[in-house]
Amino acid sequence: TDVGDSEQPGGTTVFCSSSAHTASEQGVMPDNFWTSVEFVSGTGGGRYVQLTGCIDPSALDRINPDDDGGQYDSSGGSEGTGNPVGSVCEGYNHYVELLEPAGSRACIRCCDDPDDCPTHMDKEGCPEVIPGNYFDCE
Repeated sequence: TDVGDSEQPGGTTVFCSSSAHTASEQGVMPDNFWTSVEFVSGTGGGRYVQLTGCIDPSALDRINPDDDGGQYDSSGGSEGTGNPVGSVCEGYNHYVELLEPAGSRACIRCCDDPDDCPTHMDKEGCPEVIPGNYFDCE
């Protein structure tokens, strides 16, 4: 599935790592999804945590590895309740995630302050939206 095609109500499922999986509605990301990843925590307008790095799009069969990608976030969607609807980053008020399968790259930031999770830059790509280590993913 292309990320953009899934950005509609019912179009996608929340996927979490096995350690963060808390509900039966969530999918579980395979352990080999992230091939190189960096975890950072910090403060901007509030607390935030983020993952940046390289992914193996073939590790999750519902991802089109040739897709240029798209964005999921906590305030998107037609009703402003998240994309996927009702999705959250546990313990934080907001999140923004970009998935870029064709570039083997992904990033997610969970934050208290919405200014630390810019959702208006969805076509800019991971390094612009969530600065971090991307390990020369391609």
